[in-house]
Amino acid sequence: MSLLSPEKIEYLAVTAIRAAIYLDACDQGNRNVRLDPACYLACGRALKEIFSVLNPLQHFVVLLQQSPAAREVAESLEIQHRIEISRLGYFPELSIILHRAAV
Repeated sequence: MSLLSPEKIEYLAVTAIRAAIYLDACDQGNRNVRLDPACYLACGRALKEIFSVLNPLQHFVVLLQQSPAAREVAESLEIQHRIEISRLGYFPELSIILHRAAV
């Protein structure tokens, strides 16, 4: 169940699409787009955060079909999720050590 209003979901969708377009244009070496490292990083982070809040397989089917950058972010989040589950389930001591190191 999402606590986001339809308007907020629409805003996040537009932001995700714009971020993916910029990332794809930069990755493809589009000469009409100036690569700004800070903007590139911000777009990647925005896409990651949006996909963390809204399931990309449910809310961004067309974007995932059309954007390599969006697919890469969605796949990386899925891999991260699988690693976290495996780490917590099979290596609880390692999870404690990594948490302490991160703090």
